[in-house]
Amino acid sequence: MIFNKETAEKTAELLLQINAIKLNPRNPFTWASGWKSPIYCDNRLILSFPAIRNYVRDEFAKNIEKQFGKPDVIAGVATGAIGIGMLVAESLGLPFVYVRPEAKKHGRLNQVEGFLQKGQNVVVVEDLISTGNSSLLAVEALRAAGANIKGMAAIFTYGFDVADQNFKDAKIDLFTLSNYPNLLNLAVAKKYITEEEEQTLREWNLSPSTWNIEV
Repeated sequence: MIFNKETAEKTAELLLQINAIKLNPRNPFTWASGWKSPIYCDNRLILSFPAIRNYVRDEFAKNIEKQFGKPDVIAGVATGAIGIGMLVAESLGLPFVYVRPEAKKHGRLNQVEGFLQKGQNVVVVEDLISTGNSSLLAVEALRAAGANIKGMAAIFTYGFDVADQNFKDAKIDLFTLSNYPNLLNLAVAKKYITEEEEQTLREWNLSPSTWNIEV
């Protein structure tokens, strides 16, 4: 679910402007999973554009507090959401921790890095939601550390049905600055893509694991 439509449209436009989101229906990308995709999203680019990262920070801070109430801690999912998560925590005047994909194999064997007390209320910040699996592993690690998860806030989601089900099963409320439908509407309106290419992108989103382009 998006925080609000105005933010969703503005965020989509900014992501397209800096090529954080690339749309290429005729020459699809290959994800690490092996899926063929007409879209590629790298929200880490946001950190290189001060005005845009400040916009994302401010929208997160404002909407997180409005939607979840002010938490005790902001947690970022490594590695993509460490930078923006720390900026959000700074804006809200809150402690920050981040969550590794898995526990370290040496030293203190931490998976959650930073100071976190049992029972503290945490909002998790993520850069991108695809299936939601890696994001929810971070939630599990925080819960294992004793955190009370208020919800998750992400920059963008592809809106896959499997992700919706995964978050529902985990009993985690997910809100995003923007999402796939708003991105496509904006991309057509601003002529980043044609209406024919929009149709290809919509077909991919219905079944991304089996989609294969025909040209």
